[in-house]
Amino acid sequence: MKKYVVVGSGLFGSVFAYEAAKRGNKVIVLEKRNHVGGNIFTKEIEGIQVHMYGAHIFHTKMKRIWDYVHQFAEFNNYVNSPIANFNGEIYNLPFNMNTFNKLWGVKTPDEAKAKIKEQKEYMKIAGDPHNLEEQAISLIGPDVYEKLVKGYTEKQWGMSATELPAFIIRRLPVRFTYDNNYFSDPYQGIPVGGYTQIIEKLLNSELISVETGVDFLKKRDNYLDSETKVIFTGMIDQYFDYTLGELEYRSLRFESEIVDRDNYQGNAVVNYTDAKTPFTRIIEHKHFEFGKGNKGKTVITHEYPKNWQRGDDPYYPINNQKNKTLYKKYTEMAAREAPNVIFGGRLGQYRYYNMDQTIMAALQVAKNEFGD
Repeated sequence: MKKYVVVGSGLFGSVFAYEAAKRGNKVIVLEKRNHVGGNIFTKEIEGIQVHMYGAHIFHTKMKRIWDYVHQFAEFNNYVNSPIANFNGEIYNLPFNMNTFNKLWGVKTPDEAKAKIKEQKEYMKIAGDPHNLEEQAISLIGPDVYEKLVKGYTEKQWGMSATELPAFIIRRLPVRFTYDNNYFSDPYQGIPVGGYTQIIEKLLNSELISVETGVDFLKKRDNYLDSETKVIFTGMIDQYFDYTLGELEYRSLRFESEIVDRDNYQGNAVVNYTDAKTPFTRIIEHKHFEFGKGNKGKTVITHEYPKNWQRGDDPYYPINNQKNKTLYKKYTEMAAREAPNVIFGGRLGQYRYYNMDQTIMAALQVAKNEFGD
């Protein structure tokens, strides 16, 4: 039997803890917040499962991962179909024939492609895009860019689109079909009863003890010894007290409220894509479970992006070359100075993970530790 200290009870840490305990190992899970679940934590308010740290829609191409999460929850067939509000005009997302029809009146894919080509030629975009603005215009033309990309993206990242790398926009799907399904993954949905139950079931073992409200970095000497291995899912730069400098992140601020009506906005996710609206989107949580909740009540959340400062929750690593170089230096330091520590998850590995990728990464670490 080995002993593991898992720092962080989000998806990565909880999946690893489950796999370790399943193989007979003793695990202590330490969580800085007063609840388990990390950023996928959901809380029932007015009979509605509220995503307390932003919307999380599970989607994957990997049947193995889909089957894995089904051990811990039943999933509904929710399909992510956000809409955009640009100064009161409503458009479908992702960019598809419904979007192009609303913008230009085109009805066929050929008409839409011709319109985008005409706009690109007018803008004289040639060669490889050098930044996000050029990439976006080369994909969907200036009309879509100005109304649905520029304001939202600059709010989200806190800088001009001409300063952002081109690869960020490549994640956005562009479809020449009348299809509002944001993801092309064959498996997607929301767990009936919320995400927190998944974490609680993962951690429900006699071999796993969970301590909340514990800042591991302030008390690490209480938990470490030569026989203990650490799975650290926090910020790798913070683990080393920012010795080499701070990695950069974007943070978020959430403002949730109970509204006395059945249906506030008619959709789970509405993006506000103009520059003057200070928030990026409004989430109406009951629509993730098709209107389930107390009659006459709904819960909405305004999402405000912000610069990260020490003490804030980090949400999005800023993967530019400067930060990639600094992260590499931290991984080299970890190999030298923390051989008994495995850094995992979005913060420990400083990369953007979807939930299925987080589970896969945790399973891979477990496989490396325990074999098949």
